[in-house]
Amino acid sequence: MTRDTVQFWLNGEAVSVHNPDPVQTVLNWLRQERALTGSKEGCAEGDCGACTIVVGDPEAPEGVPPWRAINACIAFLPTLDGKAVMTVEGLARSGELHPVQRALVAHHGSQCGFCTPGFVMSLYAHYRNGGALDDDTLNDVLAGNLCRCTGYAPIIRAAKAMKDYPPIEEIPLPRPERAPMLALDHADPARGGRRRYFAPRTVDDLARLCLQHKSAVLLSGGTDVGLWVTKQHRDLPVLIDTGRVAGLAAIERRRDGLHIGAGARYADAGAALGTLHPMLGELLRRIGSVQVRNAGTIGGNIANGSPIGDMPPPLIALGAQLILRKGGVRRRIPLEAFFLAYGKQDRAPGEFVEAVFVPAPGPDTRFAVYKVSKRFDQDISALCGAFAVTLKDGAVATTRLAYGGMAAVPKRAERAEAALMGQTWDEAAVRRAMQALKEDFTPLDDMRASAAYRMTCAQNLLYKFWLGEQAPYLARQVRHG
Repeated sequence: MTRDTVQFWLNGEAVSVHNPDPVQTVLNWLRQERALTGSKEGCAEGDCGACTIVVGDPEAPEGVPPWRAINACIAFLPTLDGKAVMTVEGLARSGELHPVQRALVAHHGSQCGFCTPGFVMSLYAHYRNGGALDDDTLNDVLAGNLCRCTGYAPIIRAAKAMKDYPPIEEIPLPRPERAPMLALDHADPARGGRRRYFAPRTVDDLARLCLQHKSAVLLSGGTDVGLWVTKQHRDLPVLIDTGRVAGLAAIERRRDGLHIGAGARYADAGAALGTLHPMLGELLRRIGSVQVRNAGTIGGNIANGSPIGDMPPPLIALGAQLILRKGGVRRRIPLEAFFLAYGKQDRAPGEFVEAVFVPAPGPDTRFAVYKVSKRFDQDISALCGAFAVTLKDGAVATTRLAYGGMAAVPKRAERAEAALMGQTWDEAAVRRAMQALKEDFTPLDDMRASAAYRMTCAQNLLYKFWLGEQAPYLARQVRHG
């Protein structure tokens, strides 16, 4: 059973949009069709936060915050189906400002005002979810909102004070019945063609649609696909949205690791991955803003195959396995084997990424991951290095060194690994492995870094990893003289 009408709640009002253009952005629809112009377009790529809206998910599993701040500029309108949407225009009730708005007014958190609605909505989501108000948490919440006027200090002061004001009656999160599959067939008068959109509800339906439409683009969060439309102006004739597939976002803790469904958002997977190793949790915080992590998925990032994606290197270093499905057949491959060449992955027509299994590091495994970028928050990596080494009697028993940004695909440093295997875990062996990296990679010059800089960083990150592993030993030497 299918339907061709997108249905959601906008600031408490039920909305139905018949057969919309599947790639119309939420931001453009809000501004052009509803005259809700508080949400602004600053970048059209999910970077500045001026377009931030808040989406409530009635089907959010227990323990997952139901309200999420997202970037409306790269979200497609059909992805709102069945959700509750709040914009800055919907916060005040009966002429009374919301506590978030009152706090920003009282603490002079707005100057030119262009970015202010985005800040309001990021804080509103945090407020409704009952989030903490310490400096580190608020800095993370607002890292995806850019302001050129205030210097952020008054905004942070307002954020800390927003719970000091009397609460007002909030628009409740509706609890609708589970709707049938959404299927759109939109005529495009400008191009003279059609665009089709499917939102399956089960993994079996997803597998069937992928076989029927083998050239379809799978939409799994849209933090990359949205830019294909807003920046590259690509035509996407068929989209299959994985966002409503039951069970595809499940995260299952097993005795020997984590089974993460391809549809799991970074916001939800971060805590689970952080239990495997704290550095994984910290890396996920730097992958993107709250808005990006609330939309982007683990499977989408892997399947996109970017050579500078931050997640594959640490997963490869930990020996992650990828589960692919085509029809009713599943296969499991090492994650590093999935990346064949730039823009090319080991995925047959009609096949999709269903899950990834991440082994837990053993008690004798040393692990670390480092990201190098021009700015700390919300920046694409110049390179990312991840290292896992197991020692036996002081010698290297197993080693997996993985890098992103050093080649056309995320890749293991096999020559450097070979230089370490069986060797005493000391500075001499590490320096030999550092030199072997020159045989593993021929990095490129681009806007993010030169080839020479990338190679130097790659070598120094390996040395940093070794130094970090020596820290407990060196500390003991200092204490005992």
